[in-house]
Amino acid sequence: MSEEEQVKREDSTKELPDAELDKLKAERKKKRKIRLLKEAAKADKRGVCYLSRIPPRMDPLKLRQILSQYGELERIYLTPEDPAAHVHRKKAGGFRGQGFTEGWVEFTNKNVAKRVASMLNGEQVGGKKKSSFYYDLWNIKYLSKFKWDHLTEEIAYKNATREQKLALELSAAKKERDFYLSKVDQSRALSSIDERLKKKRKIQQAGGEVPGDEQQAAKVTRQFRQTKPVRDGAEKQKAGLSKDILAGVFGGSS
Repeated sequence: MSEEEQVKREDSTKELPDAELDKLKAERKKKRKIRLLKEAAKADKRGVCYLSRIPPRMDPLKLRQILSQYGELERIYLTPEDPAAHVHRKKAGGFRGQGFTEGWVEFTNKNVAKRVASMLNGEQVGGKKKSSFYYDLWNIKYLSKFKWDHLTEEIAYKNATREQKLALELSAAKKERDFYLSKVDQSRALSSIDERLKKKRKIQQAGGEVPGDEQQAAKVTRQFRQTKPVRDGAEKQKAGLSKDILAGVFGGSS
């Protein structure tokens, strides 16, 4: 619909009475509801298969070309590999393209999805012998009662979790950086104070004056009462009772 037709349609709806306008809105709402119900019915008939391993050099386009031979496909999603693994493989001289770890394939008919999963699981991928994944095996399974909406929700949840984790890591790194910079500034301030004190001491010593910190140290010096050392023979002496006490206890006479 062009912009002029859309403007004319909006102008025509504005000129309608309130009753007819409400009726038109109700009809549009009903049509939208019918369309959504049809889409929901179609979604119930669809089936999703899970691929636990994606052969090297396989991409969504090639996967669609192979699986479309067995049934009509709707959507395909392949999980990209870890960027660190991709960089490591490129440095090692391996495949430089994008790799994938796992994937989901949506078939128009769930019965076709079940049949394809049972037929291909554990079988050789095949195709042209020159293909890099000719000798690879299918690892495919039909997911019962699993819809594509579940996959999108899971992906959105994983993305949100990853973003939250990244935000926490950035916050922690920022705190560490601020703490380090504050310590660096503190160290610079202390070193500058020490340099000024050293210069002041040199000037005072050159003028024959006693530095103020040495005077303060002399004033602060105190003497404390010390205990007398124990004699070397004191440990050998044994404590004994006097004869008068013994006589009083045993009734003897001295």
